[in-house]
Amino acid sequence: MVHGSLASLAKVLRQSGPRLPRKAAVELTDAAAERVKMLLDKRHKEFLKVGVKQRGCNGLSYTLNYADQKDKFDEVVEDHGVKILIDAKALMHVLGTKMDYVEDRLRSEFVFVNPNAKSTCGCGESFTTGGSTSASSPAAAAAAQQQSAAPEAAAAAVAAGGQ
Repeated sequence: MVHGSLASLAKVLRQSGPRLPRKAAVELTDAAAERVKMLLDKRHKEFLKVGVKQRGCNGLSYTLNYADQKDKFDEVVEDHGVKILIDAKALMHVLGTKMDYVEDRLRSEFVFVNPNAKSTCGCGESFTTGGSTSASSPAAAAAAQQQSAAPEAAAAAVAAGGQ
């Protein structure tokens, strides 16, 4: 009986037409997509992989690394014609994040505007997404939402121009 019901449900779902596209886990700005494309072309790599690592005074830092292939549980995000991977362990921390690239006289780096960030450290390199730590003020909460990429070996190369 249950098997027949599941088969009927599957048939209805197949006939119901195309599914609505789901929103990407991470959104890239034009500047970020252009920079990612340039870096991937320069290194002859397929993907740039975004992850998080436990580090810093607030718990988590972003990581950026080159990747040739998708791991089993990685999320693939294709935006503005480039593909990035989201590490499976980072996915819940970065859902809804906007990845931007900024370049001025003092810096050139990827910046993450993360709606899940609850607090950040003073230097801006680490953040917290858990419910146990909360920002002490609206200004701190706003600062927590905008983080720059951590200076890992690969991330430093990415932020500094792919050297």
